[in-house]
Amino acid sequence: MDRPFLHHLLLPLALTAAAGGCGPVDMMGEYFREPTPHEAYGLGLSQAGLGTTALGQDWVHSSEEALIRPLAMDTPYREEGYFPAEEALAMGYRFPLKRGQRLRVRVDVDGPDPARVFVDLFRAAPDTLRHPVPVLSGEAGADLVFEPGRTGDYILRVQPELLREGHFQVTVLKEPSLEFPVAGRTSSAILSFFGAARDGGRREHHGVDIFAPRGTPVVAAAEARVTRVDTTQVGGRVIWLRDTLRGTSLYYAHLDEPLVRAGAVVHPGDTIGLVGNTGNARTTPPHLHFGIYLRREGPVDPWDFIVELPSRPEPVEVEVAGLGRWVRTRGGEIHLRDRPSSRARVVADLPPRTPLRIMGGVGPWYRVRLPDGGVGFLAGRLTESLEEPLWLERVAEDQPIQALPVPGGSVMDQAPDGTELPVLGTFGDFLYVVGPGGRAGWVTAGRDGD
Repeated sequence: MDRPFLHHLLLPLALTAAAGGCGPVDMMGEYFREPTPHEAYGLGLSQAGLGTTALGQDWVHSSEEALIRPLAMDTPYREEGYFPAEEALAMGYRFPLKRGQRLRVRVDVDGPDPARVFVDLFRAAPDTLRHPVPVLSGEAGADLVFEPGRTGDYILRVQPELLREGHFQVTVLKEPSLEFPVAGRTSSAILSFFGAARDGGRREHHGVDIFAPRGTPVVAAAEARVTRVDTTQVGGRVIWLRDTLRGTSLYYAHLDEPLVRAGAVVHPGDTIGLVGNTGNARTTPPHLHFGIYLRREGPVDPWDFIVELPSRPEPVEVEVAGLGRWVRTRGGEIHLRDRPSSRARVVADLPPRTPLRIMGGVGPWYRVRLPDGGVGFLAGRLTESLEEPLWLERVAEDQPIQALPVPGGSVMDQAPDGTELPVLGTFGDFLYVVGPGGRAGWVTAGRDGD
């Protein structure tokens, strides 16, 4: 099988098995790491002799396609989705994530005996020639939490095991990684920003100023140790914390009064001081100067670490009881988009009466799959049921009914000369019909019709 990412997917698994759990060797550390649940399952398929079967190859190919052609996503995001037992599918979602933000992913599967669903997060490569870098892996039913070390695009892949059918819910949220450092205030209280000119342009502001009444509690933004409590000419009464999880230094300045001592361990939300205007802030209203410092980098903008983000995904409004069913487009030409938004990029223009399979619901949008495998989003109101045929198509000669609308596709039924076939939709040069055996399939358009 000549696919570009198959080597990337299976070679690390084979080398991991051969290494017997050894640590990194020379420059090949990536190939000797512990396999993720997704990789372990793929290796199990190979060891069981299923890797060379059509279904096993489809599973690998689908996992690759989810990374090569993911759908765009905005957070907060919630989708009710469906995966069919007869197909090996994977869902890929691409979204931006900034340093300072925390990502939360939750995937749940319905049913008394739910399928295993593999959840993997990748950092997207800067170009299409490089494979995305895996950063976090798990399975449905558990929360995945991740804080990036760099700003960039990330890809979430959700893929079930083979031959299992079910419904799933995926929720993706972004939040600030730190507690807001002034109690009862939000980012609207930040009135002076990182990088602003100071002293007539001779220096830059290395933090943000959060304005609040004198005496407002100042709180620990993270689990931390107090490394220094001091009084300086510029910062006035100051506190330095060492974030024990991230290794960053947090700087609190212009305090009216510090309420902790050096060496103390504090937790997020603990009061450590009171807002004031000591130091060189004596001529300004009371506020907290809050800064973040990284080793070997110096001061960084605190904004993305503390600014609040939307936390409630849009509720699913479309009908999800029929996930997995086929529908068709209604009205005129319809835009298929790469994410559930009327401002999103158009990935295809769908003619009227195009059959679609509903694979998920997001707000008022459906995530759909085209007969040729293409995917995208369209508004739920632009679809209609396939129950009523559009017309009856009489075939003038024996006509094969195919499983897919492609030239030379596999034949699933035969329509003898003169058979009238109910037409449910059209796609390119093919009609979606109900065959003599009652199963829906595809015939070539252009026959005699009534």
